[in-house]
Amino acid sequence: MHYRTLGKTGRKVSVLGFGCMRLPLLDENDPSSIDEKEAIKIIRKGIDAGINYVDTAYPYHRGKSEVVLGKALKDGYREKVTLVTKNPVRMVEKPEDYDKFLKEQLERLDVDFIDVYLFHGLREERFEKVLEFDLIDRAKKAKEEGKIKHLGFSVHDKPENIKKFLDTNEFEVMLIQYNILDQVNEEVIKYAAEKGVGVVIMGPVAGGRLALPPPEEMKEWVTPGRNDFVDLALKFVWSNPNVSVALSGMGSETMVDENLSLASKEPYTLTEAEKERAESIGKTYRELSDLICTQCGYCMPCEQEVNITHIMKQLIHWQVLKWDQAKRYYRMIGKTPIFKGKDATGCIECGDCEEKCPQNIPIIERLKEAHSLLAEEAE
Repeated sequence: MHYRTLGKTGRKVSVLGFGCMRLPLLDENDPSSIDEKEAIKIIRKGIDAGINYVDTAYPYHRGKSEVVLGKALKDGYREKVTLVTKNPVRMVEKPEDYDKFLKEQLERLDVDFIDVYLFHGLREERFEKVLEFDLIDRAKKAKEEGKIKHLGFSVHDKPENIKKFLDTNEFEVMLIQYNILDQVNEEVIKYAAEKGVGVVIMGPVAGGRLALPPPEEMKEWVTPGRNDFVDLALKFVWSNPNVSVALSGMGSETMVDENLSLASKEPYTLTEAEKERAESIGKTYRELSDLICTQCGYCMPCEQEVNITHIMKQLIHWQVLKWDQAKRYYRMIGKTPIFKGKDATGCIECGDCEEKCPQNIPIIERLKEAHSLLAEEAE
């Protein structure tokens, strides 16, 4: 495992971080049904192999991620890692809510302090709330009390807004999206690093899209029996000298092994051929689909029981891969225990999912599009 300095925190962190948003489940339709035994096993396996940066958040796995991670960090594992979680700014309705959530998260994790505490999903309107409620001052007080060590934010917003957050000079860590398919944040990542802010990357494999079997247009680019895109995707992120950590949401022992193998390889500098390949992959995917859903699940649960994440996944499968099975899987919604809930016709356009979506996807329109494309029976 290789290590880099996390900005002005001075912490030495592994280039591969363990994201706890996609832990193994007992029931694929219930994000809260974490397979605790397996999850603890793979988290500890990663730590034993040198991963020392673990990331979770208040809503992950409907609140269960922090609990399970806390259990995984027993028996001496807490002392081996930089522990990161996030304050759910979206749910803060009054200033004291910041402290309420922090207290609850410390209890869930069963720890005395959190190493890096992020404002979750910061964007312009939420930053206004942070300022209005003086939440940065509350964070500073929490630091003085020893409850948190470093303050930061995770973000899905325009680069110009992100620069405004950075220009407060109040933050030490930034968690941001960056990958072969989405390089819009490259300049603001450099800007953050120049200010001494540690940069952590979410979605280095584009929410798993680059781990899918490639479209016909790109099958000639991969080695039979493996997906070279994942290797290139992580190397692409690590090749950026302004990046400290690439987070990977790992849900199986196999994923842990594969990512550990990739993290141990050097150099991280891309060859000219790899740069050209990365550029071609990004261009081809963007031409095939403008859908940017990362399957984070923030839009769920839907009060109308529309299975939004499943529908979005099948829309991606159809738009990019032209899989006939995407139509079959769509039409199976509500007809089998595997695909619970309702299809897109159950949407009443309340907009709740769009408010929660960190990618600002026009979900209502995408659901209509999905139904028009997928409802017809596959041949």
